[in-house]
Amino acid sequence: MTTTYRPSRTVGDSSGTGHAVAVQTVGGRTTEDRAAVVIRVVTVVAVGVALAAGPQLARGPLPPLAAIVLAALVYAVVLAVAEFRGRQVLPPRVATVVDGVLVLVACGLTGGAESIMVAMLPLVVIAASVRGGAVAGRLAAVVAGAGFTLAAVLGSDPDVPLADRWLTGAWWTAFLVAASVLVGALVQLLERQLEAAAVSRARALAEHEAFLEERDLRARLLSAQQARLDGVRVVLHEFRTPVASLTALTADLVAGRLSEPSRELATRLLAEHAVHLRDMLDGLADVAVTDGSPIGRVRARVVPLSELADAVLDSAGVAAERRRPSVEPEGAAVRCDPQRLRRVLTNLVENAARHSGDAPVELALRYAEGRLVAEVRDRGPGLPPGQEGVVTAKGVALGERRGTAGLGLWIVEALVAAMDGELSLRPRDGGGLVAHLDLPLPPP
Repeated sequence: MTTTYRPSRTVGDSSGTGHAVAVQTVGGRTTEDRAAVVIRVVTVVAVGVALAAGPQLARGPLPPLAAIVLAALVYAVVLAVAEFRGRQVLPPRVATVVDGVLVLVACGLTGGAESIMVAMLPLVVIAASVRGGAVAGRLAAVVAGAGFTLAAVLGSDPDVPLADRWLTGAWWTAFLVAASVLVGALVQLLERQLEAAAVSRARALAEHEAFLEERDLRARLLSAQQARLDGVRVVLHEFRTPVASLTALTADLVAGRLSEPSRELATRLLAEHAVHLRDMLDGLADVAVTDGSPIGRVRARVVPLSELADAVLDSAGVAAERRRPSVEPEGAAVRCDPQRLRRVLTNLVENAARHSGDAPVELALRYAEGRLVAEVRDRGPGLPPGQEGVVTAKGVALGERRGTAGLGLWIVEALVAAMDGELSLRPRDGGGLVAHLDLPLPPP
């Protein structure tokens, strides 16, 4: 049988304060109810055995008493079977009343004042006290005592003096009332203990909940602080490249070290860096007014892939003789946030150029069926085995860059994830590394 625990039910409210005794329920029925049906069956069987062993206990015709015992046995078995099947034939309080009536009838048929069946009356009073509370228990004790007194007067042997009958009835009435008072006091004590335990448990749960809330709040505060620090690091990292390029270009222009074609190229790069810095400042402004991340808000527009490739190679500072851009199909364009996509590709190209020495850096862009596939290929040392997934973690720098901030590829991965893309780093045949980027982008 599957055991289920359900909310507590009221055993008694004897104090008048509304406090209830919690009773464990098994399969929808209380353990107290099951104990009652078992005791009822055992008691009736014991009476039957006593009558079989000593028929003289019946102070009159045996058949009526045997019939009552048999009916009581059937009644007890029916209640027991129903109880263990999770059903209820009679409400518990009604069953207690029936029990009391049967006991009183048995007392009247087995000698009245001298009946041994009177020993079962305390069980009835105890059941009434537990189920109905102290007041109901005391009332049941008085009624049971009066009933037994009547049974003693009417059912005793003729040789028993009437005064003895009344005295026996009064004595048992007082005993039953005392028993009900004692049981009521014990029920009240149990109620107070359960109430104290419930209050203690409630306080413990409240303290535990407060601890959990404080821990969660502390974790959120630490997370928010870490997010702000990450934002500052991202901004510093992303502004470093264009600022360094602007510094070098303006220094060359001011010093007059550039030829006329180089001056035109420098002027174009200055304009592109200015646009790039403006876009990053817009993204930073988005972060300042929202709870977003350092990657900012999406600002989509149509971007020709050939222009994107040139802008990325320029931003990464790759010399003209080392550039190997390719775009498929020719003239392809996509609708995207160019600032985000440029930041991703610039970081990848910068890493490739930094680790390739004087070897060419290949940037291949291919757009088909709503997906942009970008590959940055270099001839550098590649990655140590097993480091492909580690190198994109925040603060990780390998090779000659060990000890640096290690934010470039972490930023790239965050941006790619925000664009629902996939980034993978693969070893290149013949040496080097391939950064493979797959992004879903709508056509213009």
